[in-house]
Amino acid sequence: MQTTFPRLMLDHARERPQAAALREKLYGIWQTVTWGQLATLVRQLACGLAEAGVRRGDHVVVIGDNRPRLYASMLAAQSIGAVPVPLYQDAATTEFVFPVNNAEVRYAIVEDQEQVDKLLEIRPQCPQLARIWYDDPRGLRKYGEPGLEALDALIASGTARSQREPGFYDAQVGAGQPHDVAAMFFTSGTTGHPKGVVHTHFTLLDRANAGKSFDKLTADEEVLAYMPPAWVGQNIFSYAQWLACGYVVNCPESAATVTIDLKEVGPTYYFAPPRIFEGLLTSVMIRMEDAGAFKRWLFHRCMAVAKRVGPALMDGKPVSATDRLKWQLGDLAIFGPLRNTLGFSRVRVAYTAGEAIGPDLFTFYRSIGINLKQLYGSTETAVFVCLQPDNEARADTVGVPIEGVQIKLADSGEILVKSPGLLKEYYKNPAATAEVLTPDGWYHTGDAGFIDAGGHLKIIDRAKDVGRIVGGANDGAMFAPKYVENKLKFFPQIKEAVAFGDQRASVCAFINIDFDAVGNWAEKNNLPYAGYTDLAQKPEVYALIRDCVEKVNADLSQDDRLAGSQISRFLILHKELDADDGELTRTRKVRRGTIGDKYKVLVDALYGGRTEQFIETAMKFEDGRTGSVSATLKIADVKTFPAVRRAA
Repeated sequence: MQTTFPRLMLDHARERPQAAALREKLYGIWQTVTWGQLATLVRQLACGLAEAGVRRGDHVVVIGDNRPRLYASMLAAQSIGAVPVPLYQDAATTEFVFPVNNAEVRYAIVEDQEQVDKLLEIRPQCPQLARIWYDDPRGLRKYGEPGLEALDALIASGTARSQREPGFYDAQVGAGQPHDVAAMFFTSGTTGHPKGVVHTHFTLLDRANAGKSFDKLTADEEVLAYMPPAWVGQNIFSYAQWLACGYVVNCPESAATVTIDLKEVGPTYYFAPPRIFEGLLTSVMIRMEDAGAFKRWLFHRCMAVAKRVGPALMDGKPVSATDRLKWQLGDLAIFGPLRNTLGFSRVRVAYTAGEAIGPDLFTFYRSIGINLKQLYGSTETAVFVCLQPDNEARADTVGVPIEGVQIKLADSGEILVKSPGLLKEYYKNPAATAEVLTPDGWYHTGDAGFIDAGGHLKIIDRAKDVGRIVGGANDGAMFAPKYVENKLKFFPQIKEAVAFGDQRASVCAFINIDFDAVGNWAEKNNLPYAGYTDLAQKPEVYALIRDCVEKVNADLSQDDRLAGSQISRFLILHKELDADDGELTRTRKVRRGTIGDKYKVLVDALYGGRTEQFIETAMKFEDGRTGSVSATLKIADVKTFPAVRRAA
């Protein structure tokens, strides 16, 4: 698309200045920012940034939750040719040092005191960080740090500059070109330092428009922006597509109010990773267990009809008049109220991505009338590579290549992508850029998979993570750890899993229980516990998790290629894996290598035949304090199943 983000914003402001562009919930009341008001605010901020010394090509860090003035700040930076660099607002202070120094950042716009404190703390390591502006002034009245000002001061400065030079802003926007750099997103850094993924206005808007065409999105959509703006998925859905389509983006009051805000907004276009859908379903099932006997009976009776009939109705397949009537009655009694309770009454298109979603979870949402689909993409591809068409949504695929995308498989099974949305480069890292981009324009995704007979892409695992079992009865068998981990996480009782087995004779796993789901189960079964560590080591909980693991093994035995990946032993960790402890990325991806090194004593105990192992682990609390947690962990053996050989 031959335009830029600021030009699109000005187009909306000119064509429908009174239409809502953004909403923000403040003190329980939704406040609306129109396109006309947004254009004025962006002009003021852009002129203020220019007055402060920001020049074309400079990087401007933006940190915070989804807030209208932070969105406006990104547009303002782009208006004068600067490059916004959103960073994760929940990152530990030390995690800011590398991106700030790598991108040579001198300017930062942040949400509140928490982010100001983090940046002030790293200033000795980032001496070039000269100016910091904050949106929320609470707690900052007594701060007197050099270069620290409220965003209101920047707006005032920009207003004066705009009055002195009324043509300045329009000239700056006019100078911007589609192939100019528009934003930089830092990857999660699962194996080392994060890399700055450089995208242009063209790459981001081309993919935003491809998604718009695919799902027939219009200016009438409502979106809830609640994921971190630093994550490219959130940025595409609530920034790039927002400007491409002109729909309304709603910003929740806080992370704690998201579920309430979701019901109030009633989005028509929704995106969430599988863990969000898992959490919503877990809360529904917990509440259902607390309901009266008749409600439980009615719920399970209706859900049985939904699972049998609902997916076929969503896919437009023929259904008998009797079954259709039964589903409609269920919709009146259960499904409709349930969609309303979840905040999905108006959802026309819902997507999930990032990790595999369990077939039962996927079927549940589609069976109650929610058009949940999967997509495939990454930061480097500006997200949209494959999408599932309506009536072709399946739990075991990630969709078909959409407009402009070509896919081919390397001899190793790795997926290669060619698309107009590919990254320009990794910032100041030509070696890494050369590793992923071929001279003829193909991008190495690092994922292993294949195209099925229907033209849908199936993902097996990260190509580098696919290993081999060595020795024992399964010698030479394929080992796909992420595939195994995702199957474990399909159970609501299991929150995280880490599988080991490459170059070993068998597969073993660490498990994190879902504290809410297992805690509720324990209460129903009159099982007392004193906290996560105590609950995790209960024999009854081990029996519960063993049943889940054995079901996974039975399922794996049906697959010739992955039958050797069955789990022989497992343990339940004494603490939840945490990004603050370096065990997960900020997008909650497992750092398998880090965990294997950190808990080597537990890995050795699993493979050494031990029945228990003592462990003491340092951990970091949200307020920055450190402590430790220790426990003697039980190690359990699990039943495995002979591989089912299918006839040729």
